[in-house]
Amino acid sequence: MAMTRVRPGRVLFKTRGRPTGVQAPHRGSAVIDWAAYIDGHRVSTDTVADAVRLIRDGRLVPEGDSAGFVWVGLHEPSATELADLAEVFGLHPLAVEDAIHAHQRPKLERYDDVHFVVMKTVGYVASGHGGAEVVETGEIMLFCGPDFVVTVRHGAHGELGSVRRDLERQPERLVLGPAAVVHAVADRVVDGYVCVANAVMEDIDEVEEAVFSPERTDESRRIYRLKREVIQLKRAVGPLAGPLRNLSGRRFVPAEIREYLRDVEDHLTRVREQVESYDELLNPILQAHMTQVTVADNKDMRKISAWGAIFMVPTAIAGVYGMNFDFMPETRWRFGYPMILCVIAMACFSLYRGFRRNGWL
Repeated sequence: MAMTRVRPGRVLFKTRGRPTGVQAPHRGSAVIDWAAYIDGHRVSTDTVADAVRLIRDGRLVPEGDSAGFVWVGLHEPSATELADLAEVFGLHPLAVEDAIHAHQRPKLERYDDVHFVVMKTVGYVASGHGGAEVVETGEIMLFCGPDFVVTVRHGAHGELGSVRRDLERQPERLVLGPAAVVHAVADRVVDGYVCVANAVMEDIDEVEEAVFSPERTDESRRIYRLKREVIQLKRAVGPLAGPLRNLSGRRFVPAEIREYLRDVEDHLTRVREQVESYDELLNPILQAHMTQVTVADNKDMRKISAWGAIFMVPTAIAGVYGMNFDFMPETRWRFGYPMILCVIAMACFSLYRGFRRNGWL
């Protein structure tokens, strides 16, 4: 559909400040923001339907083509709210169902002339006992049509308000159409991967230092937790590579946006390789920690055995002389008792020096 410019000085829809919903929705609606974009500039309307009519209205005078489109942003919409938008934009029921229930793998699907893109968002937040940080995931779904983009966000991460503001400061990007929004969202999602991957790497470095420090600490629980978070991160980062690669080859993506998408794909590849290396790094750290625990236990057992051997000498001698026989050597001698004490002390000292020399004590 060819887009046309708005006649100068003609106001088709009266703007009343920030719009509040698809059909004047109640407070707390899932619809966060929307606008029509004509020639890269935002045009606010009272309702989403007004924004759609503004783009598709035949009353616009044909003064040249315009890359006009509507961008609607939602956060965890209900079935009713998304059904209203599906009717306005003609969204496929299967894609709408996926967007409502979430918990989808990153993917790219096409329904007629509408592309449905799913991306995983991640965040590294404090949770659980002791404020340990864990990887939390969310999702962003995009319905990308010839003249509209609908973004559906699930979870607390991947806020898109700043993405919209950044794009609105670059009209030369917005004029390229809905594909510019898809690239900006993908770039923000991958940037989130980079931040979380760097944060996980800092924790791995701390664990590595603790494992090889002279102080004895039990880091096994923390290492297992990090391995679990790395797996969670891999599940979010890895599957996005295919959809992102396919997206850059779609016909609706202009050549200028394809270059940017390839750059995002390159960043994703580096993050994916970085995350995969974390698992390879944590395995030897865990093995080194378990080896150190085993060595420490062996040292403790050697010390216990050495002290046990030392205390066995006086116990054995005292046991022999405690049997109360009449004819035992030196029992009637005046210096027999001090001599036995000296023998016990010398035997214990000799054993102590021997164990000390061999590193058992």
